[in-house]
Amino acid sequence: MTGGRALAKTFTAFAVALSLVGTGTEASAAVAGNSCECTTPSIDRYQQWLASGEGTTVPATGSLLVPAGHGYEAKVAFLNAEWHVVVLWLGNQFEAQADLGKSGGFWLTYSATDDLYVQLRPASHWSGGDKWLTLVPSTGGKTVRRFFSFAPDKWTWLPELGQPSYSFASALSEARGLVFVGKTPNTLDFRGLKVDGYVPPCL
Repeated sequence: MTGGRALAKTFTAFAVALSLVGTGTEASAAVAGNSCECTTPSIDRYQQWLASGEGTTVPATGSLLVPAGHGYEAKVAFLNAEWHVVVLWLGNQFEAQADLGKSGGFWLTYSATDDLYVQLRPASHWSGGDKWLTLVPSTGGKTVRRFFSFAPDKWTWLPELGQPSYSFASALSEARGLVFVGKTPNTLDFRGLKVDGYVPPCL
C-alpha cells in the first residue's frame, strides 16, 4: 500500500508539472503571437516599404522588401544628385492613419552611406515636399539602431521643400506614413522599425 501511494503521489506531481509546462508554453506562444510578423513579407509588421518613382532609385518603383535570413529587409539605392522618395505606410494601406500624439518616437534599425531625412506625412497633407522632417544621419554603411524622438523641437523643415502649413502636433494625430527623402546618392538598408505605443495591423 505504501508503495502504491508513493507511486500515485509521484504520478500526480508529474501531471501537475506537465500541465504547468503546457500553460507556460501556451502563454509564451500568445505573447510571441502579439509581435509576430505578418504572413506576407514585412519588417516588424510593416508590409509597405515602397519606391515612389520620384528620383532615380533602384528599384525604381514597387516594394523594397527582399529576403534576409529568416525575415526581410528593405533595400534601396538613391542614384544621382536629385531628390529621391521612398515611402512607408504606417497602417499598411494608403487610406489608414495612426494617432501618434502620445508616442515618444520610434527606433529605426538601418544603414546609410549618406545623410537623408524622414518626413512625417499626415493624411490631410500627404502630397508635396512641405513636410515636417528630421535628419537621418549617415551610418557609413554600418547597421545601427537609433531612436528618433517625436519631441517638436527635433523636427524642422527645409526652405527648398517649403514650410508646412499645419502644426507638427496635427501631423502626429493623423500620421499616414514615414517618407524617406534624400538629394544625394545613397545606399540604404532598413532592418527594423518600432514605433512607441503603436503596432501596425497586418493586412
